[in-house]
Amino acid sequence: MDPIYENAAGVTAVGTAPAAVAVRPARPADLDAVLGIRNDAVEKSTALWTETPQTPAEGAAWFAAYLERDAAFVAEHDGEVVGFGVYGPWRPLEGFRHSAENSVYVRTDRHGLGIGTELLTALIASARQAGYHVMIADIESGNTASIRLHERFGFEVVGTVREVGIKFGRWLDLTIMRLPL
Repeated sequence: MDPIYENAAGVTAVGTAPAAVAVRPARPADLDAVLGIRNDAVEKSTALWTETPQTPAEGAAWFAAYLERDAAFVAEHDGEVVGFGVYGPWRPLEGFRHSAENSVYVRTDRHGLGIGTELLTALIASARQAGYHVMIADIESGNTASIRLHERFGFEVVGTVREVGIKFGRWLDLTIMRLPL
């Protein structure tokens, strides 16, 4: 079990998000909650391959880029943001303009409740509507919960790049997954 991504039973739930969880387009007012979730992942997991949390100014600039493209969503429960998802260009060069990359993060105390499923559903639908041809997921290979989540949506593993990153003093492998939209 990877406690960063799965519930106490060691599984990631499918379609079991708390009934009061609603996924909606993100707003600028969500920045503090989103940045809190993102920085928690930076500090405690290998989901983001940096050890430096974003400052409020850096987070605002990062978040604004997704908001401008209508490519950011949050999961809300009882008026509180408990997760977020974003998608954007997979690579900056023009030839990749029809390929998007997704990122889904759920607050640590809400892992394993199906919230990631709800967020990924919204991201895929939005990317399709925006005219993307394919969605990519670059996932740290030890994050089996995220890999399983993406597999349930039909993402296929297209390759693994061994020891391409480092965090917490250890080499990390990157699993690349692809979903035709």
